[in-house]
Amino acid sequence: MHRSIVRRAVPETHTLPDSVHPVMRRIYAARNIIQPEELDYSLDGLYPYHSLGGIGAAVELLAAALKKKRRILIVADFDADGATGCALAVRGLRQMGAQDVQYIVPSRFEYGYGLSPEIVEVAVDLKPDLLITVDNGISSLEGVALARKYGIDVLITDHHLPGAVLPSANVIVNPNLEGDAFPSKSLAGVGVMFYVLAALRTYLRETDWFVSAGIGEPRLADLLDLVALGTVADVVPLDRNNRILVEQGLKRVRLGRCVPGILALLKVAGRSYQKAAAGDFGFAVGPRLNAAGRLTDMTLGIECLLCDDESRALEMATTLDALNRERREIQSEMQDSVIGEMPELNDDDLPFGICLYSADWHQGVIGILASRIREKCHRPVIAFARDSNNKIKGSGRSIGAVHLRDVLENIAARNPGLIGKYGGHAMAAGLTIEEKDFDRFRRCFEEEMEQRLSVDDLRGVILSDGELQAGDITLALAA
Repeated sequence: MHRSIVRRAVPETHTLPDSVHPVMRRIYAARNIIQPEELDYSLDGLYPYHSLGGIGAAVELLAAALKKKRRILIVADFDADGATGCALAVRGLRQMGAQDVQYIVPSRFEYGYGLSPEIVEVAVDLKPDLLITVDNGISSLEGVALARKYGIDVLITDHHLPGAVLPSANVIVNPNLEGDAFPSKSLAGVGVMFYVLAALRTYLRETDWFVSAGIGEPRLADLLDLVALGTVADVVPLDRNNRILVEQGLKRVRLGRCVPGILALLKVAGRSYQKAAAGDFGFAVGPRLNAAGRLTDMTLGIECLLCDDESRALEMATTLDALNRERREIQSEMQDSVIGEMPELNDDDLPFGICLYSADWHQGVIGILASRIREKCHRPVIAFARDSNNKIKGSGRSIGAVHLRDVLENIAARNPGLIGKYGGHAMAAGLTIEEKDFDRFRRCFEEEMEQRLSVDDLRGVILSDGELQAGDITLALAA
């Protein structure tokens, strides 16, 4: 595939101070960071929670659960965002006086994604009064309906794009709901949960809950290490609000003021916590945490983040590191098989969208495989593997020119019954279909991409911030 180098456009005017190095000013401005206050990453710069839809009703539901000592069950997603969001919810609610908080996380191999009817049946055995989803739930119509039928209250916290019909939960908090006034649509699932906890703490403070319950008011900022990790690992856009969350979390990690599990994961990855950066979360900690959900069960990852014993946390992190090595081997074998069997991947006359399937592939790794093929071919890619229900599950990755979830929604509307379940974002989405329908879906996908993409969209682009002058090539600028 031919790639062209394109220099980022830089606004002609900005008000960044002269104290910022000229090269850094150019880099910032090219990313539309042009006001001095946008470089202030103090917590005072966070958007307030008041404009987040459903936040008031969510607080009332949670406060009642605390005061009436109800059993709360967190239903997490099986990726790093879901794991950090779950650990954040459990830790935060316990610090606010919740006496009975448990969690479950569905296995992607047995139950699949989200609050499915099957996972609700598992949850019922735990006799919860309130279910709280973290990083999932917005597409769980059947599961939510079943939970309500059992008399269980449901609070959905999610950031995925909603479908045409919303689930019948008691409350939904999701900045991407139509008409939601919250300024940042880029919150990760763990970020949404952080905002819910922040609003709850304010309400409990104003109603003298902490005094009457005889507990100290929690410092939620101390949990920002979890928020930072989940935000980076989920690869959501780092707008200013997310940059604040990540920077504040990283500051605490660098001081060693974070959960032992994060310190342990950094250690097994050979990274220094004193120099922790977003790249360490994205390329070292996040993949090791995700390995649990990809190969076995994310419970191990969540327990690592909930553990307060350093030695035990290190044991779990070591197991996660071994799982990640196994994941790499599986991924490499799958990738080699695709490239070996499809030499045409190196050609420019590929279809505008690529669908791949093998009955031998590991369904926990198909998302990474799709991402690697997408990088190689610069086309939307969906990779499929068999699931445990005799269907095939696809995980897709897209390019900037096409919204992948919208594509799936359009295919589903035009071909009733073809897609069982689907959901996701613009750049990543998942679905389930019958194995016999793979060729039909592939044709529909290719046709949809031909309608949405042009040849120019498929030309790989390397974005550059321009040239460096000889005087700029210094260790000071690199630091």
